[in-house]
Amino acid sequence: MRNAKEALEQLSRPGPHQVLRGNLGMVGIPGVVFAPEEGLGLPAVAFGHDWLQPAERYADLLRHLASWGIVAAAPSSHRGPLPSHAGFATDLRTTLDVCAGVRLGEGRISVDSRRTALAGHGIGGGIAMLAAQDRPRVRAVVTIAVAQTRPSAIDAARALTIPVLHLAAGKDTVAPAAGHAEPIAAAAGGPVWLRTLSKATHTGFLEGLHWSDFVLSGNPDAKARRLARALVTAFLLHHLCDEDRVDMLIDGKVPGTTLADRH
Repeated sequence: MRNAKEALEQLSRPGPHQVLRGNLGMVGIPGVVFAPEEGLGLPAVAFGHDWLQPAERYADLLRHLASWGIVAAAPSSHRGPLPSHAGFATDLRTTLDVCAGVRLGEGRISVDSRRTALAGHGIGGGIAMLAAQDRPRVRAVVTIAVAQTRPSAIDAARALTIPVLHLAAGKDTVAPAAGHAEPIAAAAGGPVWLRTLSKATHTGFLEGLHWSDFVLSGNPDAKARRLARALVTAFLLHHLCDEDRVDMLIDGKVPGTTLADRH
């Protein structure tokens, strides 16, 4: 990959692995899991949904990560109007533990607990920050259009020393970056990247239709999802798999985005 444009083009497409889909219900948590068809000692990420959203609306991203060799699971719990952020953080941790502790795909798939990450969209991003606290084996966190939580995602950011990527939406009126992603990034206790997708809205990262679309501004956007797929994949491949050929999508100039100065 010679430049960011070429890397973006390649990593926004499905990777080389065939993908299997499973259900987290077998361990008592509603949700989905996507994994490469086979592989031992794989990296894994647990993904937290936004307010009211079913995990199904992130299937595109989860399937994409699995095609690049990363087991990706998303619990679909705490979807009510007044979710417990602390409770959802516990479910994210449990989801990651299940991925690392259970052989998947009829025993042909296993996860290395030392190569795990947490991620999420909206409040799910803030909850990923909460869930990463006191989890020394988690190696990275990714948030998409992150929203504040209770307990505070800002306090969680101060406690984290692992690499964190925040993807903000330039046209986010639900959780504007100035009140959410920016102060959370500014509080970082470790290396942090804040990249803004200039034309994205808060709900642009979702897919399909849902009744919550009537109460949240913005619409699902294939271009925003494509850009997020590549950026999230690059960050996780770098920090979970020590892949350095994707560095231009982490530190470089990426069309349609701006990278904030790091502190």
